[in-house]
Amino acid sequence: MKLFQNKVILVTGGSSGLRAATAVLLAERGARLVIAARRRDMGEAVQKQIEKNGGTAMFVEADVTRRADVEAMIAKTLDRFGRLDGAVNNAGITGATMTPVADIKEEDWDSTIDTNLKAVWMCMKFEIPAMLANGGGSIVNLSSIYGLRGSDMGHGTYSVSKFGVIGLTKSAAIDYGDKGLRVNAVCPGYSHSEMVDPYIEAVPDLMKATISRHSAMNRLGESSEIAEAVAWLLSDAASFVNGAALPVDGGTTTRLY
Repeated sequence: MKLFQNKVILVTGGSSGLRAATAVLLAERGARLVIAARRRDMGEAVQKQIEKNGGTAMFVEADVTRRADVEAMIAKTLDRFGRLDGAVNNAGITGATMTPVADIKEEDWDSTIDTNLKAVWMCMKFEIPAMLANGGGSIVNLSSIYGLRGSDMGHGTYSVSKFGVIGLTKSAAIDYGDKGLRVNAVCPGYSHSEMVDPYIEAVPDLMKATISRHSAMNRLGESSEIAEAVAWLLSDAASFVNGAALPVDGGTTTRLY
């Protein structure tokens, strides 16, 4: 039997990058996938890829910053599959970069916090009751290495939001750990994604130095490597792991050479 056989797992922001890679991997291991994202064409493409490989998937168009969309996302999941066993909350934006804290515009602050932090809470608000109704489950929230350390790239709001995701994750883990529900976070380092890849082309020298400074392996991570960590935390193999913030970053470093 496959690791996630008959499990229903929701992946938010699952239309591209490491989020799509996570959805495809989970489906390969037997999960029935709900892919939620704003971009219908890309989300449906991931759904079709999963179905072509023999898996089961459903796309739901949703903006997770909107409560009504989140409620509808969970309702459609339950209507189609009758249950929810796991969720990966990883919709997110970078926000302002190369901007000192006092120079961040209020609208940039609000949009980043709303997308990266409030939306994670909003998704959990509706995911958790659905899972508890079925006896429990597992949630993995996507934070960042910048949820473990301050930003050195001038995107302080992003860092604040990702620190918040870890605090939210640990608090929920305490609230529901004795009810059959585990909540953990993955903290990716610099990895190939829609957020990172454009900078590789635009400012290659800066990114080369940044990767060297942040990865002892001195390379970018692959989407598949992040997806494997998420899948492990979702699975019963991590049955006694709760409230963790797992770095997947190639090893921290402060290079002097």
